[in-house]
Amino acid sequence: MSPEMANTTYRRNHFFLLLLIGFISSVSSDELEFLLNLKTALAESDTKVFDSWRSDNSVCNFTGITCDDSGSSVKEIDLSHQNLAGSIPFDSICQLQSLEKLAFGFNYLNGSVTEDLNKCSKLTYLDLGNNIFSGPIPDISSMNGLLYLYVNNSGFSGTFPWSSLENMTKLVVLSIGDNLFDQTPFPKQVLKLLNLNWLYMANCSIGGEIPAGIGDLKELINFEISSNYITGEIPKEISKLVKLWMLQLWANNLTGTLPVGLRNLTNLQFFDASTNYLEGDLSEIRYLNKLKSLQLFENELSGEIPPELGEFKQLVNLSLYRNQLTGKLPPQLGSLSDFNFIDVSENFLSGQIPPNMCKNGKMTELLILQNNFTGEIPASYSDCKTLTRFRVSNNMLSGVVPSGIWGLPNAEIIDIATNDLEGGITSDIANAKTLAQIFATHNRLSGELPPEISKATSLNMIDLSHNQFSGKVPATIGELTQLTSLHFDNNKFSGEIPKSLHSCASLTDINMAYNSFSGQIPAALGWLPTLNSLNLSCNQLSGQIPSSLSSPRLSLLDLSHNKLAGAIPESLSIEAYNGSFAGNPGLCSQKVSYFRRCSSDSRGTSSVLRTAITCFSIASAIVLVFLAYFCYLKNKNQKDDQSRSLKEDSWNVKSFHVLGFVEDDILDSIKEQNLIGKGGSGQVYRASLKNGVELAVKHIRNSDSVHRKRKHSGKQDSSEFDTEVETLSSIRHVNVVKLYCSITSEESNLLVYEYLPNGSLWDRLHTSKKLGLDWETRYGIAVGAAKGLEYLHHGCEKPVIHRDVKSSNILLDEHLKPRIADFGLAKIVQTDSTHGSTHVIAGTHGYIAPEYGYTYKVNEKSDVYSFGVVLMELVTGKKPMESEYGENKDIVYWVCSKLKNKETVLSLVDSSIPDLYKEDTIKVLKIAILCTSRLPALRPTMRTVVKMLEEAEPCKLVSIIITKDDDGKKKNDKILF
Repeated sequence: MSPEMANTTYRRNHFFLLLLIGFISSVSSDELEFLLNLKTALAESDTKVFDSWRSDNSVCNFTGITCDDSGSSVKEIDLSHQNLAGSIPFDSICQLQSLEKLAFGFNYLNGSVTEDLNKCSKLTYLDLGNNIFSGPIPDISSMNGLLYLYVNNSGFSGTFPWSSLENMTKLVVLSIGDNLFDQTPFPKQVLKLLNLNWLYMANCSIGGEIPAGIGDLKELINFEISSNYITGEIPKEISKLVKLWMLQLWANNLTGTLPVGLRNLTNLQFFDASTNYLEGDLSEIRYLNKLKSLQLFENELSGEIPPELGEFKQLVNLSLYRNQLTGKLPPQLGSLSDFNFIDVSENFLSGQIPPNMCKNGKMTELLILQNNFTGEIPASYSDCKTLTRFRVSNNMLSGVVPSGIWGLPNAEIIDIATNDLEGGITSDIANAKTLAQIFATHNRLSGELPPEISKATSLNMIDLSHNQFSGKVPATIGELTQLTSLHFDNNKFSGEIPKSLHSCASLTDINMAYNSFSGQIPAALGWLPTLNSLNLSCNQLSGQIPSSLSSPRLSLLDLSHNKLAGAIPESLSIEAYNGSFAGNPGLCSQKVSYFRRCSSDSRGTSSVLRTAITCFSIASAIVLVFLAYFCYLKNKNQKDDQSRSLKEDSWNVKSFHVLGFVEDDILDSIKEQNLIGKGGSGQVYRASLKNGVELAVKHIRNSDSVHRKRKHSGKQDSSEFDTEVETLSSIRHVNVVKLYCSITSEESNLLVYEYLPNGSLWDRLHTSKKLGLDWETRYGIAVGAAKGLEYLHHGCEKPVIHRDVKSSNILLDEHLKPRIADFGLAKIVQTDSTHGSTHVIAGTHGYIAPEYGYTYKVNEKSDVYSFGVVLMELVTGKKPMESEYGENKDIVYWVCSKLKNKETVLSLVDSSIPDLYKEDTIKVLKIAILCTSRLPALRPTMRTVVKMLEEAEPCKLVSIIITKDDDGKKKNDKILF
């Protein structure tokens, strides 16, 4: 080549190189612009990830950005877990021509995902999961090279674009669960994704049966389709999925047996098909020896637990409660693994408790209550320091309770009730620093209570009733300041009732009946601010009845069958309380005819006063008669019908507390002028008694169909109603409304409650009765209502699920202290007793937990969700459903849509709450968000909610008062309230 030609060739190549460099530079410039647009869109995010995203920096050096090998194009954007907020500008991002990975998982991104996403056609990895988007997922059919698709738990709704999956035959991961998609049968497009190894479709409204074609997805290692509408049987073809590591089918409506061939899934480590309608035995499970977690609770399974489970070396979690299982637990169960949890409660299991489940010192919960277990409690559990819950009640266990059980350092509950156990509570209890509840009723425990019980400072409930404990109750018991319930009844205790109990300011329930207590009743018991029930009957108590007992608002007072003497305090000396003092021949009363008259030196009401009262009564009676006659003339026909309907019925009264009224007092109150409320289950009237006491009466008129059934079958059909009402009547808690009695007939049911003068929380927040509630009052209402629900869930012998928690069912007394009302009754009164199931979804729109959409088998976590909505009402002042939230949206959606940054979060707080409290309100709002998690398993228990609320107590106010010093200069004095 000549020099001239070589020079020409060089100049030409140099020219093309310059053009190429210029082209590359222009592409980089465009990509920089697209990424800076993304930064601008997410500018309000509380993150430092964008600090390196500057125009003077190479895009390949941006945090979260990966370029291709040439360094000229953006290949990956990974901004997961970066606390991002705002909307993603897909129109810019999808212009990155080489983009293969787009990951925004675990942030707070919101808004809708636009159709521009479909322009990211070269993506192999897309993660939008765990955000708070809204609206549907758009068509993404262009992404036929996609390998990983994560859009789970991100607030999406509408119809999922199933047709987009038809060409995504390379998909390895499909994760779309925990979204509000429209209900659809199991999508056939999924069955063509033969390369899938991870399929997560839990809680996304999938219905119908699992198709046999699921067996074709032979690469699956994870298959989760829980919390849906799935029906029918588990297909036998599932046995073809031999690579399965996790199989989650819980909370559906599956029937039939565990399919033959399930034994082929020998790689299975996590299997959960709980809360379905499965039946048959567990024989297929015996071959799955790699299982770590087996959960089949709340089904209809029967037969024996395979003995092979005792040889499983990886099994750490076994939950089979509420089935019909029989036989023994494998004796070696848990001995070969780091076993940590067992719950086989409410079955028909027998034999002895396997002794080695805590052999490796990892066990946290041992729950075997309500079975037929026999033998002794193995001594090995005395050394199980990790145990938090030890529940073996309602069995046939015998022998001495190992002393170390009482001193388990991490135990929260020790429940050994209703067995045939012996021994006593030992001094080891001093080590039980976290112990909150002891249930030991109905055993043969004996001996004295050790004074070291005072060291278990977390105790809030002690039930030692129906045992053989003796001796004095140690005075140190007064150091248990968190104590709310104390049951020592039906034992052999003696000596005086400790005066130190007055230090237990949270006590609501004391029962020391049927013992040998002597001495006087401590007056200090009457000073307990929350005492609701006091039973000291059948002892050897002497002296006078302390007048201080008139102070508490006692729903139950029983001092009968003692050696009390003197005058019954005037405030208690009414006929309604005569049963409370029976069997005390030394008592006297000027008023109650059942007792001898007190001596004349205890003068009664003067004759002048009696005359005045009599005249006033006559005058009042005349006025009332006149008013009644006037009302009678005004509404004659209506009153005649109602009066005849009520008065002519034959009524059956069941009282649950000492009553100071008769049925006619209640029947007379059922009239229009006393109407104070209406609900789905009946009308509520106020009854004003002659003694000044006011009551609330719910009138529930039976439907014609139920009435006809009762005419044919007598009163049998009302037995279920009576039984459930009696269960509710046993509830005694300062934050649960008091049910005095039920009055029933063939036509109607009357429920008589205490009257709460300040109406409901709904009234005070949202209606014309709206009352300015400061934050401290709102906080107090939140804590009180939470404690009421905690009692229903955790403090009753069997948990009570409210099913209709809402602000209108939280009533307020004269001091604005809350009471939970109407728990369970809406379901009870609408039950068809023939079939024993309700035909009406319990709950109120805006408060109903999401799982109600796909199953009626709700539990306590549904109440937790509803209570979370109430907390949102208290913080925001908003109603659960308002037009500003958007069509078919509620307060939970609205709150979550505002979680962009601190400013938008603070904007949620009710404007009437001062700024200095807003940080405190956000603490409560965070609890509300936890309570309203879409997955029930992620919601806290009410016990945890109470603890979190107590930790969120408002800071004390510091008031700045401007004063002057001695020189006349202004100074600021801080006064702490």
